Amino acid sequence: MENHAAHQHGYINRKDDYLKRLRRIEGQARGLQRMVEDEKYCIDILTQVSAMTKALQSVALGLLEEHMSHCLVEAAAAGGREADDKVREASEAIARLVRS
Repeated sequence: MENHAAHQHGYINRKDDYLKRLRRIEGQARGLQRMVEDEKYCIDILTQVSAMTKALQSVALGLLEEHMSHCLVEAAAAGGREADDKVREASEAIARLVRS
């Protein structure tokens, strides 16, 4: 993974919101574990898996939007290899999201 320490990421202004949402998702994962441990009805577990998946997708789409409106726009303004790299990076991230 590249070192982006000197660069302020696009999501930084909403970092607390993302952390809150991720903690909520973490709680959902623990809840799913308890449901399996307690041998709950499989359809109820699947419903919760779907809710957790949707929550993760929401975080991913938010981060992607932040990346495109901040990092990608900056790279496009700079042009050259940096722009090409950022477009490729975003395309690969979108492809991973679509496959998941």
